[in-house]
Amino acid sequence: MASTRDWLLADSPTTRLQAFAGRFYRLTLGLLSNPLTVVGLIIITVLIVTALAADWIAPYSAIRQDLSNRLMAPGWDHLMGTDALGRDIFSRVVYGSQITLTIVGLVAVIAAPLGLVIGAVSGYFGGWVDRVLMGITDIFLSMPKLILALAFVAALGPGINNAIIAIAVTTWPAYARIARAETLTFRNSEFISAVQLQGASPLRIIVMHILPLCTSSMIIRVTLDMAGIILTAAGLGFLGLGAQPPLPEWGAMIATGRDFILNQWWVATMPGLAIVVVSLGFCFLGDGLRDVLDPKQGEKH
Repeated sequence: MASTRDWLLADSPTTRLQAFAGRFYRLTLGLLSNPLTVVGLIIITVLIVTALAADWIAPYSAIRQDLSNRLMAPGWDHLMGTDALGRDIFSRVVYGSQITLTIVGLVAVIAAPLGLVIGAVSGYFGGWVDRVLMGITDIFLSMPKLILALAFVAALGPGINNAIIAIAVTTWPAYARIARAETLTFRNSEFISAVQLQGASPLRIIVMHILPLCTSSMIIRVTLDMAGIILTAAGLGFLGLGAQPPLPEWGAMIATGRDFILNQWWVATMPGLAIVVVSLGFCFLGDGLRDVLDPKQGEKH
């Protein structure tokens, strides 16, 4: 926290840039010193590259059917086999990475800033503002995420856009709680008091000073939550409430392959492995970020 505060209070843009560069360099060295974190970085990098270059990586169309080649076992022509409609599973997994990355990215962009702002406002003002905002937060936290997401999707209707909204709505409360706890630790600190004496408005204090100080904890939590977001999205897809056919969403692919799990195991196993590997990648990366950005918290685990 001290390094972040020093960066905020730096006298000039050049000093701030130097402080940021030094911190980024230390963060990179810390991440690369952990083997599991390196594995996580590799997995996430492969996911991003696969999603961006899906048109060049996938050998077949993700939606084109070929009934003459249905339920073929993995081989040279079809690395992961084919499904009940003759579609190449490897190509569908590759294109499915785009959907997974889109869901993860949009949920993080929507839920994290929303929770961050609500938690910071609640912690800074306290009183009735804190009671109202945290009361709403506790209502969301009292219900299981998947059940709540199912309720929202059932109300909004099936589809990938509604699934993203539903997952984001169920994810932000945890971020609000973290931001509130962080805000309470330095709300009455000397540097905040100094900014207040200079006549800064509450809006400026929250945006320019409190929110940046909560960023490290938020990055850690968001990265660790990515695995849960992927599993929730896959669960919605498995139940037919996420991405709709013929989109190659991994959860929906597992649902279509469950009827062949005993004889044609690859139809459901391959997208399932993709979910497991990507989830582990985010978990490894999140653990590494926690150890580097918050060493004391990392020691507790």
